[in-house]
Order: sequence, then structure tokens, then C-alpha cells
Amino acid sequence: MIDQAGILMAQGSGIACERIQGVNDNMSQSHYHEYYEIYYLEAGERFHMVEDKLYKMEAGEFIIFPPYVMHHSYGAENMPFKRVLLYFSQEEILWPSILSELREEGGIYKVGIRERQEIHRAMELILKEQKNPGAYHEEYARGVLNMLLLLIAREERPEKAPERKSRIGEVIRYIHSHYQEEISLEMLAQMFYVSPYYLCREFKKNTNSTIIRYINVTRIMNAQRKFMETSKNITDISKETGFSNLTHFNRVFKSVTGMSPSQYRKQFRDNVKS
Repeated sequence: MIDQAGILMAQGSGIACERIQGVNDNMSQSHYHEYYEIYYLEAGERFHMVEDKLYKMEAGEFIIFPPYVMHHSYGAENMPFKRVLLYFSQEEILWPSILSELREEGGIYKVGIRERQEIHRAMELILKEQKNPGAYHEEYARGVLNMLLLLIAREERPEKAPERKSRIGEVIRYIHSHYQEEISLEMLAQMFYVSPYYLCREFKKNTNSTIIRYINVTRIMNAQRKFMETSKNITDISKETGFSNLTHFNRVFKSVTGMSPSQYRKQFRDNVKS
């Protein structure tokens, strides 16, 4: 399924919305964005793998993915669903206090009927404005978005417990906690008392990624954060994210992001200036 809202963000939009319905439309692998995502489920049931946690979502519930949080969604076989996605960049958020509230991934939101209707209505307004833009289009969309974020920020975070825990979840948790260190397949297999073959098979089945690819993406994701949040040089960042040499870091960074570390840093700084 083509992510039309993602295309709009790639083309420079600060806010993009999309409604999709389907059956057996499951993501093949985890991914992340450089922007925020609100996933509102209008009908059906979905499962969300968020880094090392698995959540079950029901109609009327939603989840927020901050930038650079690995996630993917899928549904039970032949289970129809309908959802609205809302993407928005950090620059669209008007208040630092709201931005701070959104930075941490907090699980599934389950709110009262009236609040649910207000949140859903705000997403509908953004979707309608995107399809038929009027005068002051960008200002209108930004205003509705921030009203929506205020509605969400005033709610409690009734985080649902993860649907299940698994050995693969523990492996993923270990990778996210120790990506700065040397990690090998053999070490993980020994640590979690399984054979390398079993670990590779089960990891691929749960994430649709090889272990080495997942480790590399996790390291690059954290390198991107450091480029955004610090002024450290490329060599220091490569060492802090688990790479033994700069050449390997440059090669893996480009394979994951499509650009070199220096190009990424320049692009980020140019975006901040503009």
C-alpha cells in the first residue's frame, strides 16, 4: 500500500493526513520516521510492534509514534480495518510544553467517548483541509493540529500492558540498550540460550529483518539523534553508536538513510535555518 501522506511529507509538507481501509494489509518490516505520527483506528483490530513491545489496538483507540521510534503494524488474518494517519514535523508544534509531552512513546491511548469524538473530528478537519485547501491553508492546518495536540495532552496516558512478551522481545530490548557495544549473533544466541539458527529464524519471522540489519538500523537511528541534538563530530558519533571504524559507519549510514553522515548533518542544519 502506497503511503500517500509519507510522500507529502517527503515533498516538504509539515502536516499530512490519510485514511486507508483494507484487509490483510500488513507491514513487512519495522520502520521509523523523522516526524511524528498519530495512528487512529476507526474500525477493526490491529497489533503494533513498537521497538520491543507489542500492543493490541481496538477501534476508537490511537497511538503516537515520536520520531525515530521503530514500529510496524499488522492485523489478524482476514480482519478488515480502517484507520487515519496524521504525520507532522516537530516545527509545527507551537508550544515547548506540548513538544516535551509528545517526545516519549506512551503506548495506546483509550479515551472517553466525547474526547474520542473531539480528537477524531480534529483529524477529520485536517484531512478535509488537505483535500480542499482554503485561504490560510497552512495556518489553518497548524491551528487544528495544535488544538488536537492540546486535547491529547490533557488526557491521562492509560497505557495498556504489552500484549505479550517473548524471547525476541528481550533480544530487541537488549539491542536497544547495548547498541553502543559490540554485538554478535553468536553472543546473543549464547546469552538467550538458543541456537544461532533458531534465533535468526525467529527474529526474521517477528521483525522481517535480519539481526545484523536491525542492529545497524538501531545504531544509525541513534546516530541521527546525536546529529540533531549535539554538535559532536562524525568520528565521535560513530564510536558512540557502536562502530569500530569511520569507514564502516559511513557505509552503513548511507545504506540506511541514502546519504552520507556529512550530507545528513548539512541537510538538518539547512532545514533548521529555513
